Amino acid sequence: MNVWRRLASVSPIRFGRSFLRCCPIAAVSLLAVTWGGIAGQPQAKTKGPDEPPPRSPGEPLAGALSLTKAQQFLDGETLTWLGERKCASCHTGYPYLLARTGSGDPEAPAARQVRTFFEDRVVAWDRGGKGAGYLKGKGSLKVSEGVTEVVAIAATLALHDAQTTGKLHPLTRRALDRMWELQQTDGSWTWNKTGLAPMECDDEFGAIYAALGAGHAPDAYARTDAAKDGLARLQGYLRRIPRPSLHHKAWLLWASIPLEDLMTPAEHAQTIKDLLNQQRDDGGWSLKSLGDWKRLVAKANDEPAESDGYATGLILYVLRQADVPATRDPIRRGVDWLKTHQRSSGCWFTRSVRADGGHHIANAGTAFALMALNACGVVGR
Repeated sequence: MNVWRRLASVSPIRFGRSFLRCCPIAAVSLLAVTWGGIAGQPQAKTKGPDEPPPRSPGEPLAGALSLTKAQQFLDGETLTWLGERKCASCHTGYPYLLARTGSGDPEAPAARQVRTFFEDRVVAWDRGGKGAGYLKGKGSLKVSEGVTEVVAIAATLALHDAQTTGKLHPLTRRALDRMWELQQTDGSWTWNKTGLAPMECDDEFGAIYAALGAGHAPDAYARTDAAKDGLARLQGYLRRIPRPSLHHKAWLLWASIPLEDLMTPAEHAQTIKDLLNQQRDDGGWSLKSLGDWKRLVAKANDEPAESDGYATGLILYVLRQADVPATRDPIRRGVDWLKTHQRSSGCWFTRSVRADGGHHIANAGTAFALMALNACGVVGR
């Protein structure tokens, strides 16, 4: 038996509303599974009494850019999250796998563990019969948890296959095929809508993420009989709805690169223009400026927007995928911002647009910062 598969024992568990207490960004996590333990899980860093914790506004800047330290930060955050929270999430597990593989050793132990975690979930869907586990539950919340899991894992595995082997893994194909089985007649999916922006607040993001995975899946999966009808419904859905935020438009731009019908040439060009127009004087971008986000508490999102790792990394990465040259001034300024705003823990801070707490969106911000730097040709330690 593969040594990594012996590390994980996965079974569905009940999602609880208590996640509102443990995760201020994802009150309902995209995955919730028991895991018997993670080999080599990093120990928590011992902090001095006056040292701000990672992912906090007061954490000091790093003395110099360190890609290795960013990778180590993501390894620790992701494995700790999986081990302690018994789940992966949109702000940690999914972007982690793409960033860690694209910016470092694709066979790194932590990356292998996370990949195995996702693959074992695909296998678990059919334990006890097709649609077992989450998908056997009743009620809208149970349905949204199960459907979100299928879409998120299918798309992430497809993107990861494209990054690594360039071949569609059999379990990835199984996950993608299952994704179409759960598609609604209007072309969307029942995505988690917990009110937790930017990723768990509407069905549109789930549909865009599905398109991202299906379009980038290797072996021309998007042209197979299994995918054609579903993609046609999905494209129809995305054409009918208004774009809810510039954040979602950025993701749609990324998805439209292999699926050109998702955007007209004029929409493609306008989205690039709109993203560039949101660049701040310091060279970065701010998540607050990408949508009309509503906070969980009465306090409004009216503080001055500050550049952050998530918006800067995501936009730089997407613009590079859209063939905006790395030599263009806005890209160079954005890269300079990333080089000079890494925190001492290795992360790039992003303040939650939902609530002041753990600011776990900084995990996704660190992942996209690494992806953007790699896409812009920044290499080294």
